[in-house]
Amino acid sequence: MKDIQGWINLYKPKNISSFRAINKIKKTFSLNKIGHAGTLDPLAEGILPIAIGKATKLISFINSDLKCYNFTITWGSQTTTDDSAGQILYESDYLPGLEEIKKGIKLFLGKSKQVPPNVSAIKVSGQRAYKLARDNKCFNIPARDVFVSNLFIKDHNNQRTSFEIECGKGFYIRSFARDLALNLKTFGHISYLERTKVGKFNKEKAILLDDLLKIRQRDFGINCIKPTISMLDDILAYEILDQKNLTDLSFGRSIKIDEFNLKNFQSIYLDKKIFFLSNNGDIVSIGKLVGNLFKPNKVLI
Repeated sequence: MKDIQGWINLYKPKNISSFRAINKIKKTFSLNKIGHAGTLDPLAEGILPIAIGKATKLISFINSDLKCYNFTITWGSQTTTDDSAGQILYESDYLPGLEEIKKGIKLFLGKSKQVPPNVSAIKVSGQRAYKLARDNKCFNIPARDVFVSNLFIKDHNNQRTSFEIECGKGFYIRSFARDLALNLKTFGHISYLERTKVGKFNKEKAILLDDLLKIRQRDFGINCIKPTISMLDDILAYEILDQKNLTDLSFGRSIKIDEFNLKNFQSIYLDKKIFFLSNNGDIVSIGKLVGNLFKPNKVLI
């Protein structure tokens, strides 16, 4: 198949793992290289950014973007997985009221520490936490720095509360449900979870997995492949047109950047550690700009 690269703004349904979803895409379209940013649990649905070809080298930049979720906490029970798929560990008859919940969520705004779920993909001594949990091994996952920029209640009844959140890298919604419930002197777990946004990937412009799999065209004829630069948020990119520069970059050589074409960029941006070079809408190299000399760290051509 033609060597393509770019992004797919995929909407993953429930009851399928992120790995299985991208494996279906890989087989259907005979792709050589494919990856995804930000795993979604099988019980979760929503946005799963898919990288095709050399765009897989850019996944780390997508993972650092802010993410938005809709989710529901069911009060009164904590499970082994912190969601409805697990076995009940603890139960409580106490159900928090709306005003109490409103007060409780304020503690989670901004920066805080969070311990990921035991069934997460976090590595502990070289092994995935979920595998250790499945084997009934005893282990501890250290708390991580996380960030919440926005959090509010959408709906509340006696036993369930629905929320919307905007959070940063590494934030676990299941851990939030567990911790909020404990702070409210009860137990809780996630009973519904949908990711609606990851950086520039959003629900409104996403393609459903089933719809994507029906497009059995080698060129992805409905234009669901987005250029690599289009889905990267807040980056400084310089367009490379000269063929000799492109050839030099392909061999990992440093090239000179025309400082005149950088005149509109503020100097604070030029001090950033990461600098991108693009060509016809695709990132061709990632590196560092020292004066007017670009030194490539990654090459995508």
